[in-house]
Amino acid sequence: MRIIEGFEEAKKFLLEGRGLNLDNVPQHVQEGILKVFGSPMTPAEVVQHILERVRNEGDAAVRDLTAKLDGADIEQIEVPASAVKEAYDEVSEELVDALKLAAGRIRKYHEACLPKGWTDFNEGYGQVVNAVGSAGAYVPGGTALYPSTVLMTAIPARVAGVKEVIICTPTKGDEMPSPAVLVAADIAGVDRIFRIGGAQAIAAMAYGTESVPRVDTICGPGNIFVTLAKKQVYGEVGIDGLYGPTETVVIADDTSNPTLCAADLLAQAEHDVLAKPVLITDSVRLAEAVNKEVQSRLEHLDRGAIAKASTEDQGCIAVVANMDEALDLANVFGPEHMCLMMKNPWDYLGAVRNAGAIFLGEFSHEVLGDYVAGPSHVMPTAGTARFNSGLGVHTFLKFSPIVAISDATSSEISNAASIIARAEGLTAHAESAEIREELRD
Repeated sequence: MRIIEGFEEAKKFLLEGRGLNLDNVPQHVQEGILKVFGSPMTPAEVVQHILERVRNEGDAAVRDLTAKLDGADIEQIEVPASAVKEAYDEVSEELVDALKLAAGRIRKYHEACLPKGWTDFNEGYGQVVNAVGSAGAYVPGGTALYPSTVLMTAIPARVAGVKEVIICTPTKGDEMPSPAVLVAADIAGVDRIFRIGGAQAIAAMAYGTESVPRVDTICGPGNIFVTLAKKQVYGEVGIDGLYGPTETVVIADDTSNPTLCAADLLAQAEHDVLAKPVLITDSVRLAEAVNKEVQSRLEHLDRGAIAKASTEDQGCIAVVANMDEALDLANVFGPEHMCLMMKNPWDYLGAVRNAGAIFLGEFSHEVLGDYVAGPSHVMPTAGTARFNSGLGVHTFLKFSPIVAISDATSSEISNAASIIARAEGLTAHAESAEIREELRD
């Protein structure tokens, strides 16, 4: 990993090209677009084409696009209940137990986060909280399988009170989804599973087809085409957010364990060649020790080539003057995950302003957040932690104010409403308030 000394130099590197960057794709993807669609198109144009086809042609478009883009024959779009039942025979009891443990912690965490309605009768206002009627989760299925994402999206929806929860996940050829994904869906209480991926899956959930029901909210991570599709259907449906490659900032000092720092950086790096593993420290000694650990640990990773590309091209080790600068730099970057691994991490919690999730201490590591800690691992990336939160029960809830003002209070405040309305030139508004006072007289 490159070592960058100084706050400003590190800031310059971390913010270069910061953002979702949804306009560019690698050359091989551009070539694939040309081959499939017969003409050069931008990713946004590809997605717009896919959305229009699915909206107009339904299942036929989903099947055709999936065959052309994924090479998968999906005559049967929905996964039958029998396949879910059979999936239990194809996974170990150990995995089932682990998924159930994770599900229990996720459910308990989100139950604790569930907001409640309230009413103040003296003031005449309040709030009711209602869940959306249906939700669809996208579960990636590219270079890795993610049964954990099923739990992290479907369980918060269920806890929020969503009546129908579906998932879409891509498959290979004519195969069913991974047995682990199917088992996770069963444990999470998913109602229906569809074996489609990409922008066509988002389109199917947004508009509905003969097989796939239209949902109210779409959630979950995905590739550039999935993300663009979520962006383009927003307004037709709700979305949780737009996500890019995963990223982690580890903040450490001279007391931190370099082996643990390196392990956590590599855990993120193995996700994707575009993942961003970042260490920020005030210790040159620690920086060098962590860099050495990263290099040595790369050799035995199954996804070592991916992690190597990520650490060399996307990651860095920033050496700053002190922990205050370290927190300032991390907040400017606004990472998906911020791991405070310095001495007395609780002392610095109040300084964190922009982070999807915060991990305190060497044993509250981010991998626990990926699987079993409790909060959803679907978190804002690409700097969107500046204004967005991770997926939670709030993703599936609607908050409606109640206005139930007494006659006495109405009389006290109606004149102010009338004055403001006339100042805005809205005579009918003013008269609507004034006529009630006339009736009282």
